[in-house]
Parts: sequence; C-alpha cells; structure tokens
Amino acid sequence: MVQRPRGTADVLGPEAQRWQRVESLARRVCERAGFSEVRTPTFEATELFTHSSGESSDVVQKEMYSFTDRGGRPLTLRPESTASVVRAYHEAGLSGVHKFYYMQAHFRYERPQKGRLREHHQLGCEILGTDAPLADAELIAAAWTFLSAAGLSDLSVSLNSIGDRVCRPAYRLALQAYYRPHRDELCADCQRRLEDNPLRLLDCKRESCQALKQAAPKSRQHLCEACQQHFAQVCQLLDELGIRYRFDDLLVRGLDYYTRTVFVITHSALGAQSEVCGGGRYDQLSEVIGGGALPGVGFGLGLERLLITLGEGDQPAGSTRLYLAVTSPQLQGPALALAMQLRGAGLTVEVELADRSLKAQFRRADKEGFSHVAVFGPGEQASRHLTVRHLADGSESTEPMADLAGILLKRGSGL
Repeated sequence: MVQRPRGTADVLGPEAQRWQRVESLARRVCERAGFSEVRTPTFEATELFTHSSGESSDVVQKEMYSFTDRGGRPLTLRPESTASVVRAYHEAGLSGVHKFYYMQAHFRYERPQKGRLREHHQLGCEILGTDAPLADAELIAAAWTFLSAAGLSDLSVSLNSIGDRVCRPAYRLALQAYYRPHRDELCADCQRRLEDNPLRLLDCKRESCQALKQAAPKSRQHLCEACQQHFAQVCQLLDELGIRYRFDDLLVRGLDYYTRTVFVITHSALGAQSEVCGGGRYDQLSEVIGGGALPGVGFGLGLERLLITLGEGDQPAGSTRLYLAVTSPQLQGPALALAMQLRGAGLTVEVELADRSLKAQFRRADKEGFSHVAVFGPGEQASRHLTVRHLADGSESTEPMADLAGILLKRGSGL
C-alpha cells in the first residue's frame, strides 16, 4: 500500500479537534487585535523566494521544493509566507497600514524533527506600511497574547537588533574580520557563509562553531543612531506592556530580508527545540521583490510545535461534547434522530455507529475526550429521559431529552 511521504503527517479524529481548537483561538486573538485573514497560493514564482530569502540562504540552497510546470515556468511550493503577503499587498493595489494574519502550510526539504515536518503549518501575523516601533511591540504582544491564551505560562522573549542598510555593512565587515583567522575551524556551511552572509555564522548550531560565536562582535554595538533609537523605543513599549524580555546578542534570523528588530519566543517544555515563535522587521523586503518601499514586521509560529508543547490532553473548559451510547443496533435510527434534534439546539453529539458493548462505548468516549455520555436504550426511549454521566467528575444526572442541550451547554459554560 502507498504510504504518506516522509516528513508529512495525517491529522485524524481527536487530533484534528485539537487543531481546530487552536486555530479557532488564533482567529479570535488575531481578529480582536485588528488583523484580517490573508490566504496566498500554495506555489509561487520561484524568483519571489530566491530574491526575498537570498541566494545564499539555506532555504534557497537546500530546502525549497521547486519544479517547472508544463509551460516552462519555474515554481516553488511556499517555504514561508511573508514574501507572499507582501506580493499580495502590492498586487491588490493596497496602500497605507494593513494588518494580516494567516494559517497555512509551508514546505521545506530538511531532516524531519520534533515539531518541524517537511510540510508544516504556521500561524503568522504581518503589519505592513509602517516602521513605527509601536508596530514591533504590538506584533510581539499579539504572539505573546495568543501563546498565553493557548495555555503556555513559562514564556520568554529574546530580543536583538541587527541594524539596517546604513549600519549593517560595517557590522558585516567586523564579523568577517573576526572570523577569517578562524576559517579552518568553521564547518563547511559557515565557511561559505563567511563571504556570502556572515550574520548567519551566529545562527549555526554545530558544536565546532558554537564556541567561536560567543566572542564574536555584537550587532547592538554597531547600530547607527536611528536604529539605536528604534530599538530603545521597542524595549520601552514592551516594558509598558509588561512583557518580559532579555537581550540576545547572538540572535539573527534565517532569512536575508530581516532588519532592525528580531525576536524569538521560547518555552522551556520543548528543551533544546524551545522556540515556538520567531520574527522581526523587514523594511527592505518589498524593494527586493520589486514592489517599492514598504516597511513591515511579522512573526511565524509553528502550529505542530505548539501542539506538542500543549500536550495531548488539552481540553479547554466549556468544550461540551455528548457521546450517545446505544444499547442495541435496532435503536441506532431513533438515537440518530435524537442526536439531530440536540445538534439543532447547539450541542455537539456523536452516536455509536458500530455494534460495541456499552463498556467499550464508554471507553471510547473517555479516550476521545467527550465531556458527557448518555445511554440510549428502550427505557430511555419510552421515558424521554436520559441518564447522563459527566466524565469530568464522574457524577450522573437524569435529564429530560427536550431540555438536554440547554442543560449541558449551561453546565459546560460554568453557569
């Protein structure tokens, strides 16, 4: 039998419900903060990503899924969405400040790891059309708010500024001057980066390169006055918002278009792979892809990694789901009719479709996270009352069928 490709995943049953809960929360948080949804094509012209990410980046050199279509056009499955959102902004003829969010798949050919598949999904937010420090702070606050609402409490923001086109050239030269005497100690990738993209030397995870970067020149020591002021205002705004952060002078991002503010949010539960969100400012990206000046700032948040962090048992309060256990196959039709009535009243109901014992049905309901189980047998059909077991605390109550939806929904809301 044909199997799914390596680095992809199927999402079924209870796991799909976990995804839906997280996605619903993301939409609420983003839309309440004034972000509107954008959806971009799964594939784009290859040059969009080679220009935006940089020819020397790992994304372009090692990770893109590219192909030529029947018309001879070079296309690429999107490895990230920021460049696509900027393209969409211009193609739609927009102007001024716009705030977008997206939840969509990205594709990168790399070794699959925990929370990072070759086809993976991201929640991203982008603020386009302003270089104000307030946009950086609001963007970080939106990510912090979502992760906190999802249930993560042990969060940490790492922050840095990598300068802009005015001050970064001098910093690049300082990095090259520091690293060139140590060229032979660098891994093969970093030997290439030394000439093409020296900032990426600070992002290398190989042990042979870790010790060298500790003493490397710091970007914050090479900022021009404008970048210093911008970064100071971002930090002041985060202080006013009560968002804790620390400076990380080794923090850079993997794509060439980042400028000034860069940040990551980490969570200790993930250990070595602790990053759950990352982003920063990209004021020159629009010009690189031929769209003219358009400052922007954004973040990307891996949904697979977030779900791993939340754990398998997350079940938000107020999630009311009834499992209707049936005592015999002959009652499945009447039970389905009752389920349809309850669904129409706003309750989520599932009816037993297989001929399993009551004990097996209760096990399934418990395993799949239902909040309540009710047995539907001849007596219940005749009396129009159901005995409901509330799985959260194991208690039972007898309720009239006509009022069951309202009773369970009220109970689930905590009223």
